[in-house]
Amino acid sequence: MVELSGIVILGILAQWVAWKFKIPAILPLILIGLLVGPFAAEYLSSDGTKWIQPIYNGEKGLFPGESLFYFVSLAISIILFEGGLTLRVKEIKNVGPVITKLITVGSLVTFFGAAVAAHYIFYLSWEMSFLFSALIIVTGPTVITPILRHIPLKQDVSAVLRWEGILIDPIGALVAVLVFEFISVDVGGAYTKTAFIEFGKIVLFGSTFGFAFAHGLNFIMNKRLIPHYLLNVFALASVLGVFVLADVFAHESGLLAVVVMGMVLGNSNSPYLKELLYFKESLSILLVSILFILLAANINMEDLMLVFNWNMVVLFAIVVFVLRPIGVFLSTRNSSLKLNEKFFISWVGPRGIVAAGIASLFGLKLAKNGVPDANFITPLVFMIVLGTVLLNATTARYIAQFLGVFLKKANGIIIVGASKSSRLIGNYLQQNGRRVVLIDNNYNNVMRAKELGLEAITSNIYEASLEDNIELNDIGYIIALTGNTDINQFAINRFGKEFGENGVFRLITPDELSDPNYVPKEHIFIQTDDFISLTETTRRYPAIHEIDIKDKEHYQNLIELSGKDDDIIPMFLKDEAEVLHIISDVNIDDEKFTEGWKLVYLGKPYDVEKIKKEETTSKEKEKEKEKVNEKGTNDES
Repeated sequence: MVELSGIVILGILAQWVAWKFKIPAILPLILIGLLVGPFAAEYLSSDGTKWIQPIYNGEKGLFPGESLFYFVSLAISIILFEGGLTLRVKEIKNVGPVITKLITVGSLVTFFGAAVAAHYIFYLSWEMSFLFSALIIVTGPTVITPILRHIPLKQDVSAVLRWEGILIDPIGALVAVLVFEFISVDVGGAYTKTAFIEFGKIVLFGSTFGFAFAHGLNFIMNKRLIPHYLLNVFALASVLGVFVLADVFAHESGLLAVVVMGMVLGNSNSPYLKELLYFKESLSILLVSILFILLAANINMEDLMLVFNWNMVVLFAIVVFVLRPIGVFLSTRNSSLKLNEKFFISWVGPRGIVAAGIASLFGLKLAKNGVPDANFITPLVFMIVLGTVLLNATTARYIAQFLGVFLKKANGIIIVGASKSSRLIGNYLQQNGRRVVLIDNNYNNVMRAKELGLEAITSNIYEASLEDNIELNDIGYIIALTGNTDINQFAINRFGKEFGENGVFRLITPDELSDPNYVPKEHIFIQTDDFISLTETTRRYPAIHEIDIKDKEHYQNLIELSGKDDDIIPMFLKDEAEVLHIISDVNIDDEKFTEGWKLVYLGKPYDVEKIKKEETTSKEKEKEKEKVNEKGTNDES
């Protein structure tokens, strides 16, 4: 009981440490597993036993007999199903030729190159060499995202790395499963006609079961044949059922079946897909936390010593410093990426959870079946995973700065809310060279924004998905423009540190509007405009204008006039270098309004003639006042 509860506690603790220090969770999970497993047995326990003992002398430990294989198999099946759900065929077509080549050409370079390297460096059989190379194809978003989350990069570079990780995860898993199935059909190594028939049965049953049951599950969900509260657990039971059933008809075809099932379901039009994915992500976090501590603890010191030598250093160097750059440079030929950007993408290629998890399962199964060199698979892959994650987590930021792909200042802007006012403002900002991303949970608003050529995301601000989007690394401002006061405040409080390093702003609330003595520091525009005035002005005069500013006094006159007119809302100041400044963030006493400065405002155009007359009248009154003062001084003399 202590060991079981300890695994869960340590797993969640590792996840928290990963979140706190912005590192991939797989790193502390594996390190904790190694600490309570082989290192505890070798250096900490007086009797040489592990603190967490998954298997002990075959029939003892937490998982006696073959129960560890069963648990790992079922856990990996759920993780692979969730990975399959994330693959969208249409996204492969849309992400561009560079990412498509990375997951095809780049994967082939790694697959064949790493197999040759493993064969000649560790003298592994070709079967084990190709299994090793298939396992290290994948990177994965769970390792890429934490590393790059706080490195402001050009959008193209972060997009390439993010989409490669998302798409290659299920593809790499599928390749690894197929190689494993091929090895499993004849453990003796004699690939006869019978062996190839068995392999064909695995592929046939795995793919057909996955395809058929994915459509069946989709039909049941769409027809609402099960209550909503049972939807997620029913899907979980279906995945486990398909895994076991496929394995009964064709041994070892279960993993292939769940990968195909996830891919087919992920490309369906089910309205429940997003909810299903959230549930599977939460479940995967718990399973991964338990799984990797167990698997790392199950490794013996003798297995680690098999690869703890200079051969491992050479293999690691070939995988990271030779194969990865070759794959990237072949995939990015004739692309718009610059040389320094290609080098940075080559540097960042950490291996992830899928690689380590499947490696442990396959290594355990093949070693149990007596396949030669199977005991090398788990420690080799674990070393590649640990090495790449450590290397990239500690050096990615410095390499980005050294190569010149590090953005010195994040000038992108997130606008929370995609109403007509937000779209109008976002369009103006984008036309003036700023990257703008609109976020709204209203699908129609997002679609209207995209029709204007704006970048927009359908997302609930209360969800954590924004924090995982490394393509928003160049965002430095967040502006909340919704009609909901709580959402505006929540947005800047939660995401201000992440996306608002240069400024966080929100609309003033009706209560604050009625209290002229209280001015919130994060308010945007001037203190006479809330969501209602912004919306009404946009409805009557949906246009943004610019007017030249002569001096500080002229600017103050314009602001005063706007306060008297409900149809004019000053928003930004544009300096002589065409740089935009948010009005509420500008101290006019510190700014020198020289020739070329402009006031940017929404609504009805200023009456220039009226302004001139008022300025003339104001100057005449000032002159008369000066004359009176001068005459009074002379009279006193």
